[in-house]
Amino acid sequence: MPTALITGASTGIGRATALRLAASGWTVLAGVRKTADGEALSAAGGERVLPVELDVTDAAQIARAAERVREIAPAGLDALINNAGTAVGGPLELLAMDDLRRQFDVNFFAHVAVTQALIGALRRARGRIVLISSVGGLVSTPYMGPYHASKYALEAAGNVLRMELARSHVQVALVEPGSVATPIWEKNRGQTDFAVPEELREQYGHVPAAMAKALNDTARRGIPPERVAQTIERALSARRMRARYIVGADAHVMVWASRLLPDLVFDRVVRRAVGD
Repeated sequence: MPTALITGASTGIGRATALRLAASGWTVLAGVRKTADGEALSAAGGERVLPVELDVTDAAQIARAAERVREIAPAGLDALINNAGTAVGGPLELLAMDDLRRQFDVNFFAHVAVTQALIGALRRARGRIVLISSVGGLVSTPYMGPYHASKYALEAAGNVLRMELARSHVQVALVEPGSVATPIWEKNRGQTDFAVPEELREQYGHVPAAMAKALNDTARRGIPPERVAQTIERALSARRMRARYIVGADAHVMVWASRLLPDLVFDRVVRRAVGD
């Protein structure tokens, strides 16, 4: 039976994917940060779900996860789903550089580090890599600059890996969901808080309320994470993976509009939509 490793499997897309693949006969190494999350996932998914302690920003834990892969799947890893992520928001003018670096540490550098650690196992099995990006890696909106920038960087990495690993027969795909009903935005609500200096109230005083509304709207209209998990399973079972999979009606509409409208017209549409 095939073996997959999934990062960020405690909740949301990662958890849904772990359970779906396990139900389809995969052995799933599920990366979690807390023991309790791993126990809950095992209870829900059965013996095919094997929790692995994996903070994707911790080099030692990445190395231990790679060793666990060698123990469980000595013939090679059939799939790596790079899913772990976080979201930092606010006007770029006001964001601390440490916040921006933290965003890239989780959403970009960690994905590259995990891939580097497992590329040998993937090459042995002629496996597949799925990078969970976002429509936010194709289209930008105001006040989520760190998140968008990290996803645009992940898009570039995915495109490069797809070409560089072709000779190794390792296929690479980007999955780009729109709004998904996952805890990521609620968990990171505090990370989108920021102080607006008095002299910039006119420019940014409305932004905290607008961002809170955007978070609520995302939670309300978001598709279930199982929809994304279904797409991931379809990609992994296809004879040949596509380069990218856009998931969700809102994602398709945003990409379509960004390609159809002139940039400055699209800017006005987006600013109006977010209440800017």
